[in-house]
Amino acid sequence: MSQSIIAKRYADALFQLGKEKSKLEQFESELVIIRDVFRGNKEIISFLNHPRFSMEQKKKFVGDSFQSFSAEIVNTLKLLVERHREEIIIDMIGFYIEMMNDAKGIADADVYSVRELSEAEKQRISETFAPKVGKQSLNLTNIVDPSILGGLRLRVGNRIFDGSVSGKLRRIERKLVSANNR
Repeated sequence: MSQSIIAKRYADALFQLGKEKSKLEQFESELVIIRDVFRGNKEIISFLNHPRFSMEQKKKFVGDSFQSFSAEIVNTLKLLVERHREEIIIDMIGFYIEMMNDAKGIADADVYSVRELSEAEKQRISETFAPKVGKQSLNLTNIVDPSILGGLRLRVGNRIFDGSVSGKLRRIERKLVSANNR
């Protein structure tokens, strides 16, 4: 079974538990912190994978490191360590956050532009395109890409809205080429 499927199952279980205990938001904020800790300190995974340390030492480390977090989160981390699934922690957190975003009607999107967009511009883009993808709002990541020449390109999941100058030029070129081939 792929790591991704396993990570998704753990995220789903944690999401259901959070729903039952009305702790979805709390779990999300704790998991974001844990993700940042694991991303910022690659040594943690090395320690948790190291055969020299006993399972009890590893679980104690997790418990001590995240003692201020909810018991459900700490127990999930300990369970992952116990089952030698340390590598899926970051993926599991990503899936949990995706589920939260779906529940809130939020989608992640990349917006490509020639320059950095202001917050007001990002807000207008979110308000314009969120209904087109069936969401209430978009969580935008601005990527500066001078190759688009002007305008915007927006990617939401597997959908692309291309209003860039380079995209328009490519479409014109395709029309011209297909007209010449007739």
